[in-house]
Amino acid sequence: MARQKNLYTCQKCGAVTPKWVGQCPECEEWNTLEETTVKETPSVYENKRIVSYSGVEASVCLLDAVEAVDEARTPTGLTELDRVLGGGLVSGSIVLIGGDPGIGKSTLLLQTLSKLSQISPTQPLYVTGEESPQQVSLRAQRLNLDVHRVKLLTETQVEKILSTAQKEQPKVMVVDSIQTIHTEMIQSAQGSVSQIRECAAQLVRFAKQTNTAVFLVGHVTKEGALAGPRVLEHMVDTVLYFEGDSGTRFRVIRAIKNRFGAVNELGVFAMSDKGLEEVTNPSAIFLSRDEAEVPGSIVMVTHEGTRPLLVEVQALVNESPIPNPRRVALGLDQNRLGVLLAVLHRHGGLATFDQDVFLNVVGGVRVNETGADLAVLLAVLSSLRNVTLSKNLVVFGEVGLAGEIRPVPNGVERLREAAKHGFKRAIVPRGNAPAEKLSNIEVVPVSRLVDALQSILPSKV
Repeated sequence: MARQKNLYTCQKCGAVTPKWVGQCPECEEWNTLEETTVKETPSVYENKRIVSYSGVEASVCLLDAVEAVDEARTPTGLTELDRVLGGGLVSGSIVLIGGDPGIGKSTLLLQTLSKLSQISPTQPLYVTGEESPQQVSLRAQRLNLDVHRVKLLTETQVEKILSTAQKEQPKVMVVDSIQTIHTEMIQSAQGSVSQIRECAAQLVRFAKQTNTAVFLVGHVTKEGALAGPRVLEHMVDTVLYFEGDSGTRFRVIRAIKNRFGAVNELGVFAMSDKGLEEVTNPSAIFLSRDEAEVPGSIVMVTHEGTRPLLVEVQALVNESPIPNPRRVALGLDQNRLGVLLAVLHRHGGLATFDQDVFLNVVGGVRVNETGADLAVLLAVLSSLRNVTLSKNLVVFGEVGLAGEIRPVPNGVERLREAAKHGFKRAIVPRGNAPAEKLSNIEVVPVSRLVDALQSILPSKV
């Protein structure tokens, strides 16, 4: 018979220990272990060998005998969200959306359910554990959404949620949020590692058995990671991060994991009084530059998922009044900024060890690829020498520690996107130079950092 066993689970990393200790042996956090009760089913052994199992044997087949078919997708009505999901919503999939408080997660999902209710014959179900029905209704009225076919459930117990969903049989269900859901099977507080893991497991099992698409809203920690155990991201099919600066109206949704499509896809929205509006041409939005040319500003072409994106990179270099100059990067990796400044000094002959360097990607976009290296260094050079760069210039390329300019993926697509927006000159790695000359844009291939510096400031470097 099954017997109960007490274990201690870390609330930070999910590690399990048989006894309580002050410091977690895995993540080394203090006072994060919480007691949980689990049921243990003993196995039948004979001479240290398992002789019997409970349950039904599973069938085994050859991998090449499995027919590969494309998953049927349902458009959500939001093109940018469909792009991030890989073309649409897959039945039976689990999508986890995380983001800062107030970024627009609930607004996005409510708009999605409103669109789906007009497309799908079944009525979607919105489960909220954080807000009252009046608050959800007021948001729908403020956004002027058609929600007369959207069903609402206010509940935090997962067993009641699944029982109601089994009765209503929705094709799409939203759970807002997973940190507020609990199960009676585990005696621990809501939001704990054990509660999140068990509730998510039950929701995943329900989605796969009933072929229901489920959206899970997740909280994030102060470090920007999804709250709860790391295994939560492994259990779901798709992980989306909703990013954006509270001081700007633009919101970016990024796919970190997607079993039904490409990762690192990017969807761009603009927050307005009527909710989130899709930005179909984000390059035109992020390139709303000042008419006058100013030092420290340059345009680069990044590639997010399946499309190129033009963004403006700004740098400000100023004499530092403190012994340790500041290095601040907004929208880029701050550690990589320090490496690039060292390369600029060693292979470009330009020292910034006594200068404060501030870097910003306009529009609140976060660039994660190394193709921004060359743009960063040229923007720093422009600000340091107080020299303006042409508004018709665009750059991209990776800079190595030896001062070489390395090629980046999708070089031709980046150049075509720049030419489409009217740029006349491009400084690119020699490995990305097109075999055939492109119309309306001059391509300047470079192989070393000093070549790139001399191409814009021949008399200064």
